Amino acid sequence: MSSEFSGSTPLAAGTRSWPTGEQVMIGVFVAVPFLALLAAVPLAWRHGLSPVDLALAVAFYLVSGLGITVGFHRHFTHGSFKARRPLRIALALAGSLAVQGPLITWVADHRKHHKYSDRDGDPHSPWRYGHSPRALAKGMLHAHLGWLFETEHASARQYAPDLVRDRTLMTVSRRFGVLVLASVTLPALLGGALTRSWQGALTAFFWAGLVRICLVHHVTWSINSICHATGSRPFRSRDRSGNVWWLAPLSLGESWHNLHHADPTSARHGVLTGQLDASARLIRWFERLGWAYDVRWPDRRRVTGRRQDTP
Repeated sequence: MSSEFSGSTPLAAGTRSWPTGEQVMIGVFVAVPFLALLAAVPLAWRHGLSPVDLALAVAFYLVSGLGITVGFHRHFTHGSFKARRPLRIALALAGSLAVQGPLITWVADHRKHHKYSDRDGDPHSPWRYGHSPRALAKGMLHAHLGWLFETEHASARQYAPDLVRDRTLMTVSRRFGVLVLASVTLPALLGGALTRSWQGALTAFFWAGLVRICLVHHVTWSINSICHATGSRPFRSRDRSGNVWWLAPLSLGESWHNLHHADPTSARHGVLTGQLDASARLIRWFERLGWAYDVRWPDRRRVTGRRQDTP
C-alpha cells in the first residue's frame, strides 16, 4: 500500500470483524436497489415501461438528484447560495430522498473530502492505494462505494457545526430512516392512485423507487470515482479532479468537476462553452423567484485566472 494513504491497522490473526448495524443498513440501501436495476433490463424487454412509471421515475430522479446537487452539495456543503427558510428545508428533504445518508453526515464527509482531496485523509480518493493499475482498480472501487462501509465518518461538530446548530436540519438528518421509507413508498402511492390498481403501485415502487434510487446512487458515486481518475483538467486545482462530459446530463452538471475543485463555492460548475449545468439553471430560477439570494456566480476574471494556460 502506498504510504500516502497508509495508517490502517490489519486485524490480529484469528480475530473476526462483524459488520455494525450501520454497515448492514448501508449494505441493504446499496444492494436492494442494485438488484432491482439488474432485474430492470429483462423486465423492460419483456413488459415495457408504462408512461406512468416513466413519468414518476423521471420526476423522482430529478427531485432526489437535484436535492443532492443543488441542496446537499452546492447549498449546504459549499454555501454557493443562501436560501429562504422554506426552500432550505425543502432541499434538505429532497436530498434525503436520494438515500445517500443523513444530511449532516453527508455534508461533513464531503467537506472533509475537499479539505484533503486526493491526499491522506480524503474519505474517497481513487488514488488511496497507489498509482499502479491494480492499485487504481482497488481505489476506484473504494471511491465508488467501498468508503461507505467504513465505520468512522467525518465529525459533524468539526466539519458541519453550522448545520448542527440548526434544530430543523438536525431533525431532518435524524429522521433519515423515515425519509428512506418515504422515498420508496411515495412512488408506489402515486402509481397506485394514478392507475387505480395494485399493479400500478407495484411497478411504480420498482421503477420510480428502487431502480431510480440505484441510478442516483451510482451517478453520484461516479463523481467520486471516475471524475477523480480521468477527465479533462482545464483549471488549476491541487487534486486530480477532472471534467467527464458524458456524465454531465445524468449528474445534472456535477461532472464538470475540475472547475468545482478549482473554485468550490461557485454556484455553476459548467462554465465553459457547451457545458450544460442543470443544477445551476435551477439555482438561477430560484434566484429569480426570490427564493435564493447571495448566489456566488462565477465571474470572467475569476474563471480566467484559474485556467491552466494562464501565466
